[in-house]
Amino acid sequence: MLLLRSLFFYTGLSLATLVFTPLGLLMYPLPLDLRFRIMKQWTVFNLWWLNVCCGITHEIQGRENLIDGPAIIMCKHQSAWETLALQLVFPSQVWVLKRELLWIPIYGWGLASMQPIAIDRGSNVRAFRQIVEQGRQRLEDGLWVVIFPEGTRVRAGEKGNYQPGGGLLAEKTGYPIVPVTHNSGYLWPRNSLIKYPGKITMKIGPAIETRNKKAREITQQTEDWIETNLPAPPT
Repeated sequence: MLLLRSLFFYTGLSLATLVFTPLGLLMYPLPLDLRFRIMKQWTVFNLWWLNVCCGITHEIQGRENLIDGPAIIMCKHQSAWETLALQLVFPSQVWVLKRELLWIPIYGWGLASMQPIAIDRGSNVRAFRQIVEQGRQRLEDGLWVVIFPEGTRVRAGEKGNYQPGGGLLAEKTGYPIVPVTHNSGYLWPRNSLIKYPGKITMKIGPAIETRNKKAREITQQTEDWIETNLPAPPT
């Protein structure tokens, strides 16, 4: 039954993507902020459909820590769920992601229309340069920048190696870091088709001041908050 419900969810997600991707491409001449607010309805539908099909709900803690942006979001990465939820919680945003995602037919086209920072993970030097140069531009344009510092999804209960890209962007620009943690991997496991019912908890931490700090210090402070404040597994 869990498998069947998960397949229903993916069917709805795929159909919604087929509808919204051409819409995103048609809206490309419009300001990104307007496109983001319209395309966010894709996320609204998918999280609603996730609840209907798989019984997954969520709660957001720490909304009082939201600041007048823009800022750099550094978020724990366990599943695809947080890529959806962040769009509902924070204002217009762009993501740092691997460029290969843009090569996915249909989905990648829509993703490209939202002006992500698509990095070449084959070269750390080139990737960090992209993050700093393009991230600075996006921040100055009033957009939030989303970075998953572990670089890839990790299993629930595990910790990946925190990469310095987000800390380097903060050091070079002086914009604050907003740390985010959650427990989505227990209900939406990495590389698993099956979703499990329950409530995901996402926590938003106090903004971390980055001026006059080095990237290493910023990254460590962010990692400490994220890993210390991980929510307990859903019950």
